[in-house]
Amino acid sequence: MGTEIRRCSWCGNDPLYIKYHDEEWGKPVRDDHILFEFLILEGAQAGLSWITILRRREGYRQAFAGFDVKKVAAFNADDVGRLMNDQKIIRNRLKINSAISNAKLFIGIQKEFGSFADYIWGFMPGKEPLGNKVRTMADLPARTEISDAISKDMKKRGFKFFGTTICYAYMQATGMVNDHIEGCIAK
Repeated sequence: MGTEIRRCSWCGNDPLYIKYHDEEWGKPVRDDHILFEFLILEGAQAGLSWITILRRREGYRQAFAGFDVKKVAAFNADDVGRLMNDQKIIRNRLKINSAISNAKLFIGIQKEFGSFADYIWGFMPGKEPLGNKVRTMADLPARTEISDAISKDMKKRGFKFFGTTICYAYMQATGMVNDHIEGCIAK
């Protein structure tokens, strides 16, 4: 009788979801390029399931210049038109425009703080990830005081599609919090 592999139930048995769960979710990210990628992806996810975005991730990578923040910040009306016709991404004008606007704001934060990572991780106690004790998926919060504070500050700076719930999902995706259930192989 073999040992059963235990994972967080949210990833189900979809191979793409399992790979994301095992290799990325909850792992600390301090690289601005990856932090920008997740900013675009989490904003696109608003109102949709994460697997919907994960399945389109490569399409987003192609459509948004390999997640090069400077290139995305320079997108113009022609680029918006191109993106609105790109079936490999979610074709929502508000989300597309916010991704471009957020790229410009992201660069502003980099200039102000030295890096986006220094800014975002500055909200964390000791600039370190929080390892939450999660026994069941029901224990996962949708938001926290930290996600409230980050979201509020980013909204004040002009960011769109980054409310506290999206912010908390971003924190999970980039390993600012580790919400893997107890006994999970990725914990």
